[in-house]
Amino acid sequence: MSKSIKLFAMVGLLAVVAACGSKEEEFVIVDPEPISVEPAYTGKYK
Repeated sequence: MSKSIKLFAMVGLLAVVAACGSKEEEFVIVDPEPISVEPAYTGKYK
């Protein structure tokens, strides 16, 4: 193969490895308690 084809193949392989290798994991922290508590029902006229 010519040098230019080898060069393009190496650059393509490097790009694929770089794209797959730089994954950042995302995570969500779930708080078991609610942020705000609804007020208790005490009746309309109290």
